[in-house]
Amino acid sequence: MPGTNLTREEAQQRARLLTVDAYEIELDLSGAQEGGTYRSVTTVRFDAAEAGAETFIDLVAPTVHEVVLNGDALDPAEVFRDSRIALPGLLAGRNELRVVADCAYTNTGEGLHRFVDPVDQQAYLYTQFEVPDARRVFASFEQPDLKATFQFTVTAPEGWTVISNSPTPEPKDSVWRFEPTPRISTYITALIAGPYHSVHSAYEKDGRSVPLGIYCRPSLAEYLDSDAIFDVTRQGFAWFEEKFDYAYPFAKYDQLFVPEFNAGAMENAGAVTIRDQYVFRSKVTDAAYETRAETILHELAHMWFGDLVTMEWWNDLWLNESFATYTSIACQAHAPGSTWPHSWTTFANSMKTWAYRQDQLPSTHPIMAEINDLDDVLVNFDGITYAKGASVLKQLVAYVGMDEFFRGVQAYFKRHAYRNTRLSDLLGALEETSGRDLKTWSKKWLETAGINVLRPRIETDASGTVTSFAVRQEAPALPAGAKGEPTLRPHRIAIGLYDLDATGKLVRSERIELDVDGELTEVPQLAGKKRSAVILLNDDDLTYAKVRLDPDSLAVVTEHLGDFAESLPRALCWASAWDMVRDGELATRDYLSLVLSGIAKESDIGVVQSLHRQVKLAIELYAAPAWRETGLAKWSEAALDHLRAAAPGSDHQLAWARAFAATARTEAQLDLVSGLLAGTETIEGLAVDTELRWTLLERLAATGRADEAAIAAELERDKTSAGERHAATARAARPTRQAKTEAWASVVESDQLPNAVQEAVIGGFVQTDQRELLAPYAEKYFAVVKDIWDSRSHEMAQQIVVGLYPSLQISQDTLDATDAWLASAEPSPALRRLVTESRAGIERALKAQAADANAG
Repeated sequence: MPGTNLTREEAQQRARLLTVDAYEIELDLSGAQEGGTYRSVTTVRFDAAEAGAETFIDLVAPTVHEVVLNGDALDPAEVFRDSRIALPGLLAGRNELRVVADCAYTNTGEGLHRFVDPVDQQAYLYTQFEVPDARRVFASFEQPDLKATFQFTVTAPEGWTVISNSPTPEPKDSVWRFEPTPRISTYITALIAGPYHSVHSAYEKDGRSVPLGIYCRPSLAEYLDSDAIFDVTRQGFAWFEEKFDYAYPFAKYDQLFVPEFNAGAMENAGAVTIRDQYVFRSKVTDAAYETRAETILHELAHMWFGDLVTMEWWNDLWLNESFATYTSIACQAHAPGSTWPHSWTTFANSMKTWAYRQDQLPSTHPIMAEINDLDDVLVNFDGITYAKGASVLKQLVAYVGMDEFFRGVQAYFKRHAYRNTRLSDLLGALEETSGRDLKTWSKKWLETAGINVLRPRIETDASGTVTSFAVRQEAPALPAGAKGEPTLRPHRIAIGLYDLDATGKLVRSERIELDVDGELTEVPQLAGKKRSAVILLNDDDLTYAKVRLDPDSLAVVTEHLGDFAESLPRALCWASAWDMVRDGELATRDYLSLVLSGIAKESDIGVVQSLHRQVKLAIELYAAPAWRETGLAKWSEAALDHLRAAAPGSDHQLAWARAFAATARTEAQLDLVSGLLAGTETIEGLAVDTELRWTLLERLAATGRADEAAIAAELERDKTSAGERHAATARAARPTRQAKTEAWASVVESDQLPNAVQEAVIGGFVQTDQRELLAPYAEKYFAVVKDIWDSRSHEMAQQIVVGLYPSLQISQDTLDATDAWLASAEPSPALRRLVTESRAGIERALKAQAADANAG
């Protein structure tokens, strides 16, 4: 039998043969408090196009007790192997299959995850099935185009609540019998069970009422701001129903904040699971609320795009995720009464930088990636699939027009409801409503990899009048190892002209929107006009491209970046500067000077926090090693100055407190960190609450100022799962050989840690101040990484492969060791991709360090 890795060819063959009608699934979770395994009984009814044919159904289970096909019992020992149950040449036109198995609870965030809350010692369960993990809970034809109805019957401990895709019934004798779902794919079915706390409301419109529920563990209930979550949800319902012209397609909408979740959230039909770190236990900045709102809206958009209409195969995963990302941010930007009308600033500042980074790795790929099997898709939840795809959808909207775009989407939903589609189905609908031929556009944007660079070409006379203006488009060579050829693309862009007003603000005086295509596009509208202080290509961030400023604009921006009146052009210039640092075009020391000169004027808290992360990353990875400590000293001193100057109780004050804590290094600075934690030092307005206490303690642990006793005492104050994760991070962060040995052993030599704790240990283990202490682990990494990949589940293995790669050992030796391993280890394509991506980080850092050294 083939292994667990379903191929596209196998899925196509199975889809041609089968039409799946209905699943009836019975799960006995009555022993969940103790863990172990649970009984799973699946009855599935399906048609076969060819009588006497053979196929297989997917299942991951420790034990299979019964396999009965059309009344005939098959021997489980003969037909069950490697996550598949073979159905030999006994298929009839109409078939019924019954599978009885013992399935296992997990602690990896895959399948049916089981978590015990240290506060109440109660077990909490939830499912996570994307991509191929419904098969861990019930026998299923595990591919998105074999849709069916699903009827769940669940036996649960007394006092528990069980939630699924269908409305929650009244239990009888602790048995919950749900009504069948509409036709949906296996990966968006869901079960969440446990003594969860809940709050209920409704979305009401035109006499229709959709029940809304919000769930979390009781230990988080005091922090659950359900009114704010309901407000965002209702706003999304109203905006999406109007733009999609299609009523919400399911019977209810529950949002469940669950523990130890691997992603941000998951779009299970009518039962969305969300990481419970979004229930904020301590003060956070508005940027965190904006991010949570985007996640809520992203998953809600999936109810239409992904759940109602679903991709045929995973090569269109990008469209699923990109559409949800684009529309969630568009909702924040345009919905009446939105709290975050500046959401495109956040998108430019975070999503786009993620996309640009991913698109410059050796693993870059077309947006419409070639997905040959499940291993391919499991590593493809990346910056191309989400961020570049959403950026290109934004470009598509600019290209065809927003009204035309949504009219096409409306036609698409009505035409394909409850069915599966390909990209061509959506593009065909958009061609109908826009009148644009999208075949060339699609080929150049979706079927090619890499980034374009846009530069202005400006000529002026002695009086400063523009005599000629053009946009030059470049297609840089793809990274070594990447497939494909550089491609010039059609871009719909805006050009913004900015001048300083009487108050010293950079204000846009004119905006020109045009199509850019080919190597050089003339812009005659600007000829004969007085040259503006700043000429910004891709104003309003309509397209996906790296943008460079001309020398005169760059000089003004260097002095006045913080003086743009609007947040989006500031974010675009900040992003361009960051990109130049990563490309070795701007020295880290000059980037630090730029940030320090402009960050005090930056009002957007999300941009401020990104700059905090980027500056620290630049100094630690991209600065010349001889200058690194000088740069860190300047940054930590500036962070403390800004912390003391920030308005008491403000978001900026909290952000600067975290930035300072992350980089405090002198004895005096660490004394202040200790004093803030102990309460002997105070800063007016700064609440040293639970999460900030852990931030301070983790820095003290990493610098040797906090020992095991201090960590244990803090955990005693915060005896929660979050506290346990923070304590694990702090212990792994201590600068001793013993601490590193223990942390490494707990992750690499044992597989007992839950997913969230493993992630916390890895985060503490890798400390940028401890390069020498961590150096011996480079060799150890290459000795174990292949075995880890082969023996752990995907989520757990990927955490280790990426998290423990020796990314701080920036040297030719690390490149050589990586190359030697790649040449000898024969890694699978997915593992090779992850290691190659990490290697590219070393290569980029070496280039940037050389540029910084030359600048010095």
